[in-house]
Amino acid sequence: MKLIVQIPALNERDTIADVIRAVPRQIPGVDQVEVLIIDDGCTDDTVTVALNAGADHVVRHTANKGLATAYQTGIDTALRLGADIIVNTDADNQYPGSEIPHLIAPILAGKADIVIGDRQVHQIEHFSPLKKALQHIGSAVVRWASETNVPDTVSGFRALSREAALRTFVTSDFSYTVENLIQAGKRRLTIVAVPIKTNPVQRPSRLHRGNWNFIKRQAAIIARTYTTYEPLKVFSYIALFFATPGIVLLGWAAFVFIGRRLGVLSATNDQSLLVGSILILMALIIFLIGLLADRVGGVRRLQEEILYRTRVNLVEQEAWRRTISARLDRIERALGVTVTDEPEP
Repeated sequence: MKLIVQIPALNERDTIADVIRAVPRQIPGVDQVEVLIIDDGCTDDTVTVALNAGADHVVRHTANKGLATAYQTGIDTALRLGADIIVNTDADNQYPGSEIPHLIAPILAGKADIVIGDRQVHQIEHFSPLKKALQHIGSAVVRWASETNVPDTVSGFRALSREAALRTFVTSDFSYTVENLIQAGKRRLTIVAVPIKTNPVQRPSRLHRGNWNFIKRQAAIIARTYTTYEPLKVFSYIALFFATPGIVLLGWAAFVFIGRRLGVLSATNDQSLLVGSILILMALIIFLIGLLADRVGGVRRLQEEILYRTRVNLVEQEAWRRTISARLDRIERALGVTVTDEPEP
């Protein structure tokens, strides 16, 4: 059982060493623990500090591509390195490495595909009452959208089994937390939350420019991701918004028409008939768009399955290559010769 702890980093030279040294290298049920640094365009000596602190692997972006892309790069790299479990943690030392055994325990027990570290936001002292309230409301919305029961939906301290990692793909350019949680919920992966402690904050978040900027961008991700997985439901709700007043107006127009026929009403029904017809037509068009989007969603699900199987094949090929390489190394050491697959001249 191999665990890889991935740490996306952007200019974190002051904290990265503490994060790496806090990662436990001996965990019951785990044979090997390695640390992977994702250099997201660092302009300082973060990578050098990380390697000196004991990082095992580094993968680099030539420029800053954002947290979401760095997270996906880490997942892909960890899978190629043969990870059975992947833990993602932040480079700012927010999450204690000592919590990693607690975090991965449900996966080791075969009870979860994904485990989210619950920071118990209501107990975090440096969070203002407004931020706590916003986190509570936002997490409630994400729980509804993802059909999960995760208290802290934006926590970046999370563990993934190999199966969950193979089915993880980030499309957002802002943050992976909410998008991947909704994806996992819609794919019926087993998600568990465990309470964790956090370290004192050492600097403001670099991910966003204040609470309202964070809310705006996360709301866009929630709406886009939910629509991706539930297009017919979303467009049906929108169609219903137009259809309801349309039905009322057409009902009124029919009532006036019958009343005029019976000679008990003299009012006109032209406006109600016109507006009601337009609203019903709009509702019908929106509903048909939803049907089309739902069929496109069926194609997307097939594409996701193809992507999953392609990644499985690539990971298996890489594992086979490592196995062959290890065997050749043992043969070389035993025979005292160099074994090569290149033809002699």
